[in-house]
Amino acid sequence: MKKILFFGDSLTSGHGLLNPNDAFPGLIQKKINSLKLPYQVINAGLSGEITAEGKKRIDLFVKEKIAVFILELGANDGLRGLPVIETYHNLQSIIDKARTAWPDCKMLLTGMLVPPSMGQKCFEEFRNIFPNLASQNNMAFVPFLLENVATIRSLNQADGVHPTAEGQKIIAENVWKILKDIL
Repeated sequence: MKKILFFGDSLTSGHGLLNPNDAFPGLIQKKINSLKLPYQVINAGLSGEITAEGKKRIDLFVKEKIAVFILELGANDGLRGLPVIETYHNLQSIIDKARTAWPDCKMLLTGMLVPPSMGQKCFEEFRNIFPNLASQNNMAFVPFLLENVATIRSLNQADGVHPTAEGQKIIAENVWKILKDIL
């Protein structure tokens, strides 16, 4: 079995869900199983993680043999108002470590947005991190992980940030649309 590493934050881990397998990595594993594809998903989501922490934590996985690396980090940086340039450099460092550890690995990056209420300049700079990194590193790219989920009350938990199980199904489809072409 080839391994797919989902490396992310609470969106990946399934924060607040009764069943962690209802998070989008688990739903993608179900899809993979139904198609009888030879892949095993590793959900390495950690609630609250910022990119600086992810830059250190990726070292825990470099000894694994990973066929597909999916990077979903940055949302917490944006919500905390951390400097965009630091987020960019931390994500690039994670990508570099992954490329060094798994030179033949296929890679996918998920994009994120910050609320427009954080200011237009911040919104634009943050939004541009992800397509720029994906392009510079020749990575498959999901432009906005929470497409058709963000700001829709019925698809988010009471905190308005973390998707419900129904919201996670939409996220899984957002990712699957891109992931299926690289498997």
